[in-house]
Amino acid sequence: MTLMQKFLGAAATVALTAGAVAAEPALIFDLGGKFDKSFNEAAFNGASRWAEETGGKFFEIELQSEAQREQALRRFAEAGANPVITTGFAFATPVEAVAGDYPDTKFVNIDGWLPEVPSNVQLVGFQEHEGSYLVGMMAAMASKSGTVGFIGGMDIPLIRHFGCGYAQGAKAVNPDITVITNMTGTTPAAWNDPVKGSELTKAQISQGADVVYAAAGGTGVGVLQTAADENILSIGVDSNQNHLHSGKVLTSMMKRVDVAVYNAMKDGEALETGGFTILGLAEEGVGVAMDEHNAALITDEMKAAVEEARAKIISGDLTVEAYYTNDSCPVHKF
Repeated sequence: MTLMQKFLGAAATVALTAGAVAAEPALIFDLGGKFDKSFNEAAFNGASRWAEETGGKFFEIELQSEAQREQALRRFAEAGANPVITTGFAFATPVEAVAGDYPDTKFVNIDGWLPEVPSNVQLVGFQEHEGSYLVGMMAAMASKSGTVGFIGGMDIPLIRHFGCGYAQGAKAVNPDITVITNMTGTTPAAWNDPVKGSELTKAQISQGADVVYAAAGGTGVGVLQTAADENILSIGVDSNQNHLHSGKVLTSMMKRVDVAVYNAMKDGEALETGGFTILGLAEEGVGVAMDEHNAALITDEMKAAVEEARAKIISGDLTVEAYYTNDSCPVHKF
């Protein structure tokens, strides 16, 4: 097997040797793995939906180290993939570095930010604070102790953005509620450390938390497991994680990374680039998961409060402050 075959994987090799007329998309997963049950897996689900509906194929790779980011981008561009889709804020700088060398290739980065977006790049962002506000309300309404928790992955503004929305929602319901916050780490390893997630959950429980929201990628698996074991409620993120511990997960703040990936693949070489696409409640880019796994936990009062807040946020009658505005949160200190 050649180095290119090893790098691109079997699906990509077939595409390259078959002489396909249409360019096929590529998806590069961030550290933490394709099946992290959260962010990366949502991206994979979007790509899989596109492949099932169209009969198309896509290139893919799971990174093993930071050093592979730019290498993966260049290899896929040289192989003729179009568009090349990347997941995670850490890809923004490598995409910027590579895009100019492949002007005929379109690149997509989900969650990243650049001061100037190259003409062949689309950045996709989400209004995570809006969805987090809704689950914060639900956490406060479900809490019996008056203390709720938030466990983030890597300590970066994006994750504080989640936490800030969560705290605002919780305090809108109960101004006296205590919100405990912990971050898993300061390096990308924080996205894939379920053991640390479990330890932080136990620590928050010892401080009185009876609902814990995990915004930590694969680390969140440990949070949800420990919450279930300790008989408290958890809140999932990105993908609908309610089923992981049926009856124990209050809800999941869905960030529709799957939709972003699906849309990019569907648009293909016609994808509009050179700017930002922002998905919030109004665009159904974020939201809360309601299904058979959490039905017994959700009261009519909770449903009504969430729907009212959702409508007010969309109409502009309710503003959820973004952490990014002043690199701070008006109701919570990180």
